[in-house]
Parts: sequence; structure tokens; C-alpha cells
Amino acid sequence: MTTRTAPITRRDMMRAALTTAVVVGTSAAVAPIVLADPAPGAPAAGAPGPAAPVPAGTFDEVYRGRRIQGGPTTPAPVRRAVARTAAAPASGPGIEISIDGRPLHVMRRADGTYLSLVNHYQSFPTPLEVARAAVDEIGTAQLSTTALHHH
Repeated sequence: MTTRTAPITRRDMMRAALTTAVVVGTSAAVAPIVLADPAPGAPAAGAPGPAAPVPAGTFDEVYRGRRIQGGPTTPAPVRRAVARTAAAPASGPGIEISIDGRPLHVMRRADGTYLSLVNHYQSFPTPLEVARAAVDEIGTAQLSTTALHHH
């Protein structure tokens, strides 16, 4: 007795394509969580041994599967005296924050709190809290890499 195999139908091809798309999409959504650091502050695999002391006010942690880093800015050399007076912050050093390596633009308010472009109607007492709130707000989206221009 011979068995006869049915030809592959369009429905079978569509089912296979949909299954593949679901598997790939799920893998892409879960990858940042799986590949994230195992614990905040734990060294990454292959990372060098003990590092230099961390400057005060700096942070580097994984929050909800997103790596947030931040700390005081390092002043860049200024070539012109006019630019030096215009670029000098009035309230001390600035702050740099990144989420997954992309810059989060943060401003310090007159009362000492911080706000970001993601949460510009709410202020937070520390840069770490403003970064966490931005992660909460953007969810799985990425920050833009486009530089802001102030005119």
C-alpha cells in the first residue's frame, strides 16, 4: 500500500510564515531582557576586574531591562572667551544621562530638581529618578539619536 502526500497549499505556506514571524518577533522583544546585566552593579561577563572608584553622583544600572547611566558632565575645552561665558552653566556642572547608550536630555530646575524631555511637565529630585521615570514612560521605544539644536 502506498501513501500519498498532499501538495503544500497556500494556507500551509501562510501558516509557516506567520509562525516564523511570531517566533522572530518574540525573540526580538525578549532579547533585551535576556541579554541585560544579571544584577545592578554586577560586572558583565568578560569585564575587567575591579575598576577605578566611581565619581560621586554617577550611576550605572539596569532598570526594567534598560541600561541607564549618568553622572556629572566633564567640561569640554573652550576655545573662545566669549563662548566660555555663554557656555558656563549658572548652577554648577551639568548632568549627562543615557538610556541604552542614547542620550537623555536633562535640565536642572532653579529649585534643584531635574526634568527631561521625556517627562518635561514633572520634576524629580535626582538624576537617577528622572532616568527611571523616562524608562517608565518610553517603555520599549528607543530615544532618538538626533541632536537637539537650540536657536
